[in-house]
Amino acid sequence: MKIGIFTDAYEPHISGVTTSIKMLKEALEKMHHEVFIVTANLDGKGFKYDKKNKIIYMTGIKTGIYQTKLTGIYSSKAMKIIKSWNLDVIHSQTEFGVGYFSRIVAKKLNIPVVHTYHTLYEDYVHYVTHGHFNNLAKKLVIKMTKYYCEKKCDELIVPTDKIKDLFVNKYGIKKYANVIPTGIDTEKFKLNEEMKKEITKINKKYKIKDTDFVIGSVGRIAPEKSFDKLLYNIKDMVKVNNNIKVMLVGGGPELENLQKLTKELKLDSFVIFTDKVDYSVVPAYFNTFDVVVSFSTTETQGLTIIEGLAASKPTICINDESFTAMIEPNYNGYLFKNNDEFKDYIFKLMNDDKLYKEMSINARNSIYKYSKEVFASDILKVYHKAIKGHNKTSED
Repeated sequence: MKIGIFTDAYEPHISGVTTSIKMLKEALEKMHHEVFIVTANLDGKGFKYDKKNKIIYMTGIKTGIYQTKLTGIYSSKAMKIIKSWNLDVIHSQTEFGVGYFSRIVAKKLNIPVVHTYHTLYEDYVHYVTHGHFNNLAKKLVIKMTKYYCEKKCDELIVPTDKIKDLFVNKYGIKKYANVIPTGIDTEKFKLNEEMKKEITKINKKYKIKDTDFVIGSVGRIAPEKSFDKLLYNIKDMVKVNNNIKVMLVGGGPELENLQKLTKELKLDSFVIFTDKVDYSVVPAYFNTFDVVVSFSTTETQGLTIIEGLAASKPTICINDESFTAMIEPNYNGYLFKNNDEFKDYIFKLMNDDKLYKEMSINARNSIYKYSKEVFASDILKVYHKAIKGHNKTSED
């Protein structure tokens, strides 16, 4: 099968969406399918076609959200190349820019469109509006999402039941949504000798001792991730046990504010900010942690939580529907409803070695359904369904 993936986020930009697409591409190609990419050019150098790697980079402008760029809705250069690919199906990963172009391509070439919804845009519009007309922008984003997901794709994919329920109950989307969690390369997070060397470097760089209990998170340092709540909890916890360390791996717009808050709370010796790191060393950072945590309620899935589990780390997350499919309380982690529960769960794992070891083993054992191979197989079933449905509609 020849598959065209249309996305506004792709390498070298690192994000959950990029990781998802990369995992899907690798798994599909391993299954002998041919995958082509259409994306936005992040380096600002205009249109580019990487024939060897089958990637079209369209000219884009910055959106203000992450490093993503919004492209024009049509490119004659791109269309000419895409025609030569003879695609069987288009898989769009965004509702805007490149995603809009995917619909034009699909209509012109009579190809079915499968769409994956990744981002709760209503929680991110403030990056574009800067606080002006937020409510209006949210309504517009919801309206556009509904139109695209309901009217402009043959099949719809969402990563969790949380998003499926949101589509039905809030957005009023009647189209059936296939729930397929994003997969990862589970083997990359398994501890090995090479990774142990990297962990030794990390521990030395950040002066992490064997007696330290490292509470970690990997990802964009942004307001919606609620890292400030984590820090306020840590302020109370270090009074009970000063072996606690917090490691936040990643960069983002909230980094400076959190660094200031850390100083105000007098937590400088307990909190580590790494800023951005290369994705190749991310598995080592996960394996440096003792537990992975999240206070975020804006995730569509929470890919880094799966990565934490793959690294055999118990995970402690806020009780949000994004995490309920991944976290089985008292087995591979905990879901907390308030600050007291969060603290209790951390101390419980700190003070019970037997429980910690059991949960670590369970964490790793719980992620095989999130492998990139399972992910790709489930996506392929949707591709076939879309092609079959599209052909039937065309015949009618």
